Amino acid sequence: MSDCPEISSYLSRCNSCRVDSGCFMVYDRPNYMGNQYFLRRGEYSDYSRMGMFESIRSCRMIPMHRGNFRMRIYERENFGGQMMELMDDCDSIMDRYRMSDCQSCNVMDGHWLMYEQPHYRGRMMYMRPGEYRSFRDMGYSNMRFMSMRRIMDSC
Repeated sequence: MSDCPEISSYLSRCNSCRVDSGCFMVYDRPNYMGNQYFLRRGEYSDYSRMGMFESIRSCRMIPMHRGNFRMRIYERENFGGQMMELMDDCDSIMDRYRMSDCQSCNVMDGHWLMYEQPHYRGRMMYMRPGEYRSFRDMGYSNMRFMSMRRIMDSC
């Protein structure tokens, strides 16, 4: 029902789950680190069949947002280089903005998912309102974020 930085304090291993309501990000390492996966209402009986990691180690509840969505993405760290402002989903920053990379962002409104490949594919990262000056410093040095999607209130 809320954020949990270390699931092993409750369960020795978490290999499946059911989301009764709301949306969650689950992580394969404690303290909201490592690979992330977005879960909405439904049953998740076997992570390995879905291409996910083998065990959930922490989870974060995503609050409902019913207002506007706004995020600025930058091609360089520390809000440098080309900047574009998003207010809706973007399936490819290369096709839409001719940006080849996104290394920092500022989420002003709403909750977003950023994906490493165009068309909302590949690994993802959950972004809540705040400034993100360096994805590399956050542990994403080998990832390039190429598409972004709003987390709507349909969870």
